[in-house]
Amino acid sequence: MADTTTGPVTAAAPVTREPATTKPVWRSHGRTRRSTRTVRVRTSAALVAVVALAVLVVPLLAPLDQQAVDLARKLQPPSLAHPFGTDDVGRDLLLRCVYGLRVSLLVGLVAALVATVIGTAVGAAAAAFGGWTDRIVMRLVDTFSSVPHLLLGIFIVAMFRPGVWPVIVSVALTHWLSTARIVRSEVLSLRARPYIDAAISGGASRRRVIRRHLLPGVMPQAGLAAVLMVPHAMWHESALSFLGLGLPSHQASLGNLVQTARGSLLAGDWWPTLFPGLFLIVPTLALAGLAGAWRERINPRRRSELML
Repeated sequence: MADTTTGPVTAAAPVTREPATTKPVWRSHGRTRRSTRTVRVRTSAALVAVVALAVLVVPLLAPLDQQAVDLARKLQPPSLAHPFGTDDVGRDLLLRCVYGLRVSLLVGLVAALVATVIGTAVGAAAAAFGGWTDRIVMRLVDTFSSVPHLLLGIFIVAMFRPGVWPVIVSVALTHWLSTARIVRSEVLSLRARPYIDAAISGGASRRRVIRRHLLPGVMPQAGLAAVLMVPHAMWHESALSFLGLGLPSHQASLGNLVQTARGSLLAGDWWPTLFPGLFLIVPTLALAGLAGAWRERINPRRRSELML
């Protein structure tokens, strides 16, 4: 057999690989996130403007008779004459939804304002005085928080006749607790700032420090809490009206409209339930979008993290 070896066999040189670098690769999505946030804010602002224009202008152009009944037009589907159809007694559903949204916004705005004032005062006082005052106040806040909001609201509303103002009082007295916690934590953070120590060392009284330094510092957080509380108060009012404990049954309210449409939904008529629900959901999402943009604006650290 012929030898096919042509020369000495040499071993292959080992292949050396350079260690892979593990440098982090930063992929900035700031422009995309910024454009998405801009679209969200503009859409939310447009929806809020449309809602505000509707509740201000429509009642002036088309007054609503709460007692009007027209059984000949009972439960008509959406049409050109009635874009949202009619309810179970022949009333125009679009007009009643606008009036119901007007009542819900009134309850939400006034209740959120009152609850924010109470929560800001309680939280700022507890954190500013500290010691036993802080402990006692926060234990009271924890005690009230242990009771469900809806149950406590039912108890408060049951002591009055059905109407708008009992619902406002009920929502306001059950929704200041979260604002008190937020304001207290913010005041405790502000108390550790150097300019507060400088003001105290300069002879400023506790009342002056609270009025000139602490309260202005917590106003952005308190305002954000108030904006977030408006849709929550609207849902709370709708729940009370749905249970029959809020506004009178004949008065236009989103909760009343949904409550009276339950029988129609079982019969296959979907519009008396769908449109009041949309009138409740759309303003909630719009206000939540504006509140989210506000939160990113007053919290630069969170905003910078989102833009990476």
